Formats: sequence, C-alpha cells, structure tokens
Amino acid sequence: MKKIEAIIKPFKLDDVKEALHGIGVQGLTISEVKGFGRQKGHTELYRGAEYVVDFLPKVKLEVVVSADQVENVIGAIAEAAGTGRIGDGKIFVTALEEAVRIRTGERGASAV
Repeated sequence: MKKIEAIIKPFKLDDVKEALHGIGVQGLTISEVKGFGRQKGHTELYRGAEYVVDFLPKVKLEVVVSADQVENVIGAIAEAAGTGRIGDGKIFVTALEEAVRIRTGERGASAV
C-alpha cells in the first residue's frame, strides 16, 4: 500500500476529486492548509498599505491505494490540478506499513 499526499490549489479540488473518482479511488481525506514553496508568498494592497502574505491557502489531500494504482492516481491528480503556473503544488508518495479499519478490525488493503 502507498499513501499519496498532494498539495494543490483550492479551486482545483473538485476537478481532482472527480478525476480520482473516475479512476476508481473510493476515499480521500482533505485538509485546508497554508504554506509556500518557490512562490514565497506575495504582496497585497489593503487600504493603501502594502503587506506580505507569506503563507498561501492550499488544500492537502491524502489517498491510500494499492501499489499498482499509484501511477494512475499520480497522473489523475497532476492532470486535474495542473494549471501550468507557479504554485500548482506537489505530490508525495510514501510506503504505508499497515491500515486498520476501526469498526471491523480488518487490516491491510481490505481495510482501505
């Protein structure tokens, strides 16, 4: 099993959700997060005063899939979340040792 985490622009969430549903991903977890990468934030003007917005709003989604689904999931997220502009986000893939469904006690892939 693999855990895929993606940091994307908030307005792309629906597109990514539909793309993942389209390839058979059944569940995902979403968190509203803030951060910055190469963008290093940006400046905004408020009542005539300029200020720096260091942390930009993003959405973090987490998906657990079998190892054979990883490339399909990465492709679906990248295609749906991409705008071709700076700040599109990142995708991280990590190995997942174990998963347990609390209600039934199922373990491994069947728990996902």
